[in-house]
Amino acid sequence: MSDFKKLLGKRIQNIRKSKGLTQEKLAELINIEPPSLSYLETGKYAPSIDTLQKLSEVLDVQPWEFYYFSDISDEQKKEELNKALENNPKLLKIIYNFYKSISY
Repeated sequence: MSDFKKLLGKRIQNIRKSKGLTQEKLAELINIEPPSLSYLETGKYAPSIDTLQKLSEVLDVQPWEFYYFSDISDEQKKEELNKALENNPKLLKIIYNFYKSISY
């Protein structure tokens, strides 16, 4: 079970960092002590439902996003996209149009 807590903690940490928050600031926003947040992020403890709800609100993510552990390599992403694009011309057009719209 500790592996699951570590995965969850790492996910919380990654989301926090992606939002540009320090542990101290996030702890303040969810009303816990910074060492408690550190324990959550290292997998020493698992968050309570109440803490998870506060994290979700403050970090502006859906609760399920904390449990999305799939971290695939860039090469795997390319392979999966290439397969999807080969079999779906409509998807190819959508992706191409999206790419062009953000390239400017």
